[in-house]
Amino acid sequence: METPSAPEADAGCLLRLAPLLLPRTRRGIVGSSRYARRLREEIRDASLDAERRPVLISGEPGLEKDNIAALIHFGSADRQQLLIRLNGALLRPDGADLFGRGSGEEIPLLSCLGGGSLLIDQLDLAPEPLQRQLLELAREGHWHDPHDPTQLHRFAGRLFFTAEKSLSVFDPVCRQIRVPALRVRRADLGEWIRYGVRQKARSLGWSQPPDVGVEAVRRLQTYDFPGNVRELQGLIERALRQCSASHPATLPDDVFWTQKRSVASRFDLWRWKPQLRGLMRSPRLWNGLLFGLVSWIFVLVNLWLWLGPQDRAHNGALNLFWAWWWPLILLAYPLLRRLWCSFCPFMVWGEISQRLARALGLQPRRWPRGEPDRWAAPLLAAGFAAILLWEEVWNLQNTAWLSSCLLLLITAGAVVGSLLFEKRFWCRFLCPIGGMNGLFAKLAISELRAEVGTCAGSCSTYACFKGGPADGEGLATAGCPLGTHPVHLSDNRNCVLCLTCAAACPHRSVQLRLRPPAADLQRGMDPPAGEAGLILVLAGGVCLHHWQRLLGWMPLAPESLQEGALLPRLTFAAIALALPSVLWLATRLGMALAGDRRRAWLGLYGLLPLLWGLMLADHLPLGMAEAGRFLPVSLAPLTPLLASDLNGGLLERLPAWSADPAVIGFCQSLLILPLPLAALVLQRRLLPLAWRGSLLLTGVAAGLAVLGRWLVAA
Repeated sequence: METPSAPEADAGCLLRLAPLLLPRTRRGIVGSSRYARRLREEIRDASLDAERRPVLISGEPGLEKDNIAALIHFGSADRQQLLIRLNGALLRPDGADLFGRGSGEEIPLLSCLGGGSLLIDQLDLAPEPLQRQLLELAREGHWHDPHDPTQLHRFAGRLFFTAEKSLSVFDPVCRQIRVPALRVRRADLGEWIRYGVRQKARSLGWSQPPDVGVEAVRRLQTYDFPGNVRELQGLIERALRQCSASHPATLPDDVFWTQKRSVASRFDLWRWKPQLRGLMRSPRLWNGLLFGLVSWIFVLVNLWLWLGPQDRAHNGALNLFWAWWWPLILLAYPLLRRLWCSFCPFMVWGEISQRLARALGLQPRRWPRGEPDRWAAPLLAAGFAAILLWEEVWNLQNTAWLSSCLLLLITAGAVVGSLLFEKRFWCRFLCPIGGMNGLFAKLAISELRAEVGTCAGSCSTYACFKGGPADGEGLATAGCPLGTHPVHLSDNRNCVLCLTCAAACPHRSVQLRLRPPAADLQRGMDPPAGEAGLILVLAGGVCLHHWQRLLGWMPLAPESLQEGALLPRLTFAAIALALPSVLWLATRLGMALAGDRRRAWLGLYGLLPLLWGLMLADHLPLGMAEAGRFLPVSLAPLTPLLASDLNGGLLERLPAWSADPAVIGFCQSLLILPLPLAALVLQRRLLPLAWRGSLLLTGVAAGLAVLGRWLVAA
């Protein structure tokens, strides 16, 4: 016997249904792509279905399939009826949650619902016995009471199901709606982000929702969003909370950080030695080192360069700059990446100037909108080229006051940048030394990163990015000086190893890890547009230092770049500096004609280890021949006093060391000759090549290594 399942509109039924209600839709279908238009049509057709057929909505997790069911229900003639939602994975196999009376004389849930709509989420995870009962309910429109199997009850409402997997037995019974994943609808992503920002900004108290730049949308369109809409909503909320104090008119790109793919072969040093983490994040250590020591050493070095002897044979500061600093900073890149930037004196005086300006009531401006790298990276490369020309033509290596002018000029840039813009705008975008450090830091075997899961699940202050007061283990900081969240780092370029993020984080999310060399250089990387120019300028610097081997045979070549008429010297210096750029442009033109421009600059990054080796080999002769003579050179102005009978020839007894030219040449060869293999491995990672292409690249890398070894021969 079949009986109708009439609604029981008593207080008990309403109390049972209240926690299960879907009272309204969250949003419509966002986007204008063909996928979004088709989804709207399917929802409209299902809403207008006079037969009220059951609907099976399938798709990946995070696609808000329950909201689509709500759109159909509230867009249909049943909009005045109730819509409740149950999770199929949590229901009992015998269906007692839906069809049974439970304890006492309780009315079955479906009887309470009457003509309303029932949504079963995660139908694919429901127990098989329950799936069979739901299939019968969808096909026949009636159900059995588990306590009285002989009696049939008719269901007057409508059924909705959601599932992440295919359920072929339900296909003939239900109207099918398949929701496309967000990665399939990349054209809709800009509309999704801007809609989500407008919606969430109002709930967070923004008076005017911010805009989202085109570059941010383009970058996010390269991400697959495995969590779909749910992940996108979390990304938008994190971005808005990171800017909650400043409420910018346009959200900066760096506040949108996504889940990185899991990386293998990483070793967390701080988990291995926790006491090392506590020591390295100590503000007393860094403040004492930077403001109490480095800043004043820099002042003394410049006074030494101005007031002491002007040649490298008698000025210890000049020896320190050219014979010590250059080789050591190049040696540090593979291990410690941008370590120099963590205690750079240019930045220290920039910060001191910024603090003084704030104390006087001057507030630096926010960084320019858009993508500063688009114009800053070419400007940085041009600035480095000008420095190389100045160094070679005006003989800075052997002129102390001009070397000091170079240091003071870079410091002036840091000071002006700090006065005009907040944080370290100069360090991130315009510093020539910082640009070189960021480039070679990509080769390093260490990295500073944060765990996305910890940051997304536990953090709501984002103090590592924007600063804030002390919070538990986290210390009070002003936030990342380069304006980058550690989760957002895709390479080492924009991390100066200041450890501000590690100091601010109360959740120990930040990790200092060891990794394989050059892990930042991948086929899908997206470096700044002008960074390739810096690679060519640095390669041109090696050619410039040995211009006579390359151009000395020409009839109009001057005898020296340091003496004679300025115009010929400057012309030949510029030609030597431009040689790598001319060769690369010719290669790029050939690849462009073949329809493959991207390979040209990817191949350039593949030669980065070789460039690093050539630059180090170029500075080895000066370092190995003169660095060990620092004490005699520094005390050379006191020679008359130290060489007197009273001192007994103390100057001659000072420790000094200088490598033989043959030893220097051997070290240069030992450094350069293995690098073609490293370049080949990197090229294979960056470029999809057949075996013939690999052989060609092997020959090119080996030829460049041999040419470079001949060029930098001591």
